[in-house]
Amino acid sequence: MAIKIKEDIFVREDAGLGDGGEPVSVRKKVISTFTDPDTGDIIDVYDDNTEAVRRKGTKAADKAANAAAILADKKARGQSAFDFLKLQMTGLGIGDLVSPLEELIVEGMSSDEMTLRLMNDPKYNKAYKARFAANDARIAAGLSALSPAEYIRLEDQYQNVMRNYGLPASYYTKDATGKQAGFEKFIAGDVSAPELEERIMTAQKRVINANPEVADALKQFYPDITNGDILAYTLDPTQGLEAIKRKVTAAEIGGAAMAQKLGTSASRAEELAKYGVTKETAQRGFELVAQAAPRGGQLAAIYGQDPYTQQTSETEIFNLAGSAEAGKQRKKISGLEEATFGGQSGLTQGALARDRAGAY
Repeated sequence: MAIKIKEDIFVREDAGLGDGGEPVSVRKKVISTFTDPDTGDIIDVYDDNTEAVRRKGTKAADKAANAAAILADKKARGQSAFDFLKLQMTGLGIGDLVSPLEELIVEGMSSDEMTLRLMNDPKYNKAYKARFAANDARIAAGLSALSPAEYIRLEDQYQNVMRNYGLPASYYTKDATGKQAGFEKFIAGDVSAPELEERIMTAQKRVINANPEVADALKQFYPDITNGDILAYTLDPTQGLEAIKRKVTAAEIGGAAMAQKLGTSASRAEELAKYGVTKETAQRGFELVAQAAPRGGQLAAIYGQDPYTQQTSETEIFNLAGSAEAGKQRKKISGLEEATFGGQSGLTQGALARDRAGAY
């Protein structure tokens, strides 16, 4: 039985006709009303169990409008966070690294969250990891990673040191991303700017710009410094600064000996260094050794005494262990010379007078 609904009246097609021939209308009765929880529509229920919407609700529209407002707010916050982060990175010269994060704006992330994505999310961090590659090596070595600002500030300090010492630009030239690849090993090795300066100064002032005998001694004593490239050697963070300084001091001592046509070895030079012998004291001391050792050796041979060698002379002059015995030996042979020829021995004058030798 088909039913046509017009407002709250049923018109039944099989209800027959009235006296005037028109269809008989049967008025239906509302027995209850409810609100649709999903749409907010107000719905009437009639006595024949049919339903009709009395008034349309706004829940769906409100929900859509609210979702749109939330999305717009998230986008606005995300855009603001992105803009702030990009501004920060641009100030460091690395604004382009942030560009891949722009798609995260719709997620409404904070700038801190975006930074974490930039650093750690493989989808976004490829360029970042390449720019700050030394951080992985630092972490592997048990060191903390540097922030972009810390990393770039350290690079700038390295560059200033190298410029101040006149190193070629090839040592600190930047690539298109602002990266200075030569600095990665310094950052990975936790080399500070003052340490870098000390390394360069050790190489330049104490070897490169020193007497050629120093460089010669360095190459002779330590063949691992290939081709005598002391600058490259001192800039290698795998070489400890103290070990470098120890080798350079030994080379300075060896160079002072070579300048006087005296031979020496790395172990002997390092031994002298342990006793506090410096480049300056070595230069003065080996002048005395060069005068005393040949004459002392001759006299010892003439008078049948224990050999008086370069090492014997060094022991007394540089006040090493056994210096007292070495002094007695010198005095003995000089006494024999005086007794033989009268006057003063050459070993008690100028070259080995204690008021001079005692300074070493």
